[in-house]
Amino acid sequence: MKNPTPNPAEPMGNVTIVEDFLRPSEQLVPKKNTVKVTMEFTKESIEFFKREAQRHNASYQAMIRNLVDIYAKKQQR
Repeated sequence: MKNPTPNPAEPMGNVTIVEDFLRPSEQLVPKKNTVKVTMEFTKESIEFFKREAQRHNASYQAMIRNLVDIYAKKQQR
């Protein structure tokens, strides 16, 4: 065979090993000063946020938290 399929486990050409410079994923999301609370929502509201979160690959709790944060900031003006 003239052009065999290269082995993906083997280096191809000159290789330079670079030290990992990325932070761990938990450090990529900034921590906010949060307080845990217990609240009751309608089932329909939670289902809505869960569907939307799934569509956007996000956390439904973070979506609700961001919504409340935006509302609070607008009311402080």
